[in-house]
Amino acid sequence: MDNLHEECGVFGMYANEGIEVAHDIYCGLVALQHRGQESAGMSVTDTSGPKGNVVTKKGMGLVSEVFSQSDLNALIGNIGVGHVRYSTTGGSVPENAQPIAMNYVKGSLALVHNGNIINAVQLKEQQLLRGQAHYTSSDTEVLAYEIVSERVKTDTIEHAVKNAADKLKGGYACLIMSPRKLVGVRDPYGLKPLVLGKKNDAYILASESAAIHSVGGELIRDIEPGEIITITKEGLKSDTSLCHNRNAHCIFEYIYFARTDSVIDGISVHDARIRAGRALAKRHHVEADIVAGVPDSGLPAAEGYAYESGIPFALAFHKNSYVGRSFIKPTDEERRNAVHMKLSVLVPVVKGKRVVLIDDSIVRGTTMRQIITMLRDAGATEVHVRISSPPFLYPCYYGTDVPSSGQLIASEHSTEEICKSIGADSLGYLAIEDFKTMVGELPICSACFDNKYPVL
Repeated sequence: MDNLHEECGVFGMYANEGIEVAHDIYCGLVALQHRGQESAGMSVTDTSGPKGNVVTKKGMGLVSEVFSQSDLNALIGNIGVGHVRYSTTGGSVPENAQPIAMNYVKGSLALVHNGNIINAVQLKEQQLLRGQAHYTSSDTEVLAYEIVSERVKTDTIEHAVKNAADKLKGGYACLIMSPRKLVGVRDPYGLKPLVLGKKNDAYILASESAAIHSVGGELIRDIEPGEIITITKEGLKSDTSLCHNRNAHCIFEYIYFARTDSVIDGISVHDARIRAGRALAKRHHVEADIVAGVPDSGLPAAEGYAYESGIPFALAFHKNSYVGRSFIKPTDEERRNAVHMKLSVLVPVVKGKRVVLIDDSIVRGTTMRQIITMLRDAGATEVHVRISSPPFLYPCYYGTDVPSSGQLIASEHSTEEICKSIGADSLGYLAIEDFKTMVGELPICSACFDNKYPVL
């Protein structure tokens, strides 16, 4: 994996009065940590208390670094929303950590958001003309102000969310907590995932089903693209008036972003990655001794390749899960060394072997080059690279950190040139037509591979 990141993950919970949700939200955010490691935060409120009493804690770092036990004990309430962030819009600074908590003339809200609002600049200009407050650089704050602007004109928070969502362009999954309600909304194309679950009598909204299971809950269903779901003490209410049939689910959730134990839009992420590996083996067979995957997302695809090819699957790497995040390394040299700190090769597994190496993508090529060098230094006689996605050619505008085309190695170089650059003996990619093997007839967005953007 070549430093490609998802923007963030969201987790919200509505429980009966007297039941505290902060500890479950904490666990849910830990389960979503892979979606963002720069900042974390949580807002809670108590429906039995005075309106507007929202308690928020957020900061830079991992979930375990932001929240102490005393912090969780102070977050008293039976409704809450939480967030983990990797910045693609707005800098990695404390001011852009979420939730965004706001008081306004009719009450208060706290908002968390995953994705990217591509018309945020235009919305911001309109809001500034209306005399609303100054901004950080986060499009999440633009979204919060848009909801507040609509709320002063409507009778309920869900109506305000609907009116605001009707103006938005982009990919998003958003949770809004008011003093008495939890509202979730998913963009009409379904670009970003959002699922509904339940733990005892409490309802949960989260980016992935794995987060629901991590707190002992059960998955109920995916939120439909364009659906607005409102949770109150009376139960669930769904508004599908913004739904349409032009869905475009992000294929990279299945390639890399989502946890392998998640189910998104009815499809097992693990099974999709196994099928991608099988498709790779059919398309790019090679004589070799072992098949190895780059941890973690490359492992299921490697298993699939091994199943289909008959070449034995092997664990060729030890992954150090306790290495600090590379973006806070103080020097370029330490950033380059991050791969060596995170991965080490199991020499007895690869020495004297022809290795098929499976990874989910090549972005700039630097990480793959380092990994191949490590394998050769450990005694691998051949390294044949297979990638469980097509070549990245175009940027993403919906909240995924795909860089500009000039920084994508495949946009400037042929497969043969990339193969030589990274030091591989051969290189093969998944084909765009193989996505049907992965996810069947699920409508997908694959714009970063084929330049076909569903919304601009």
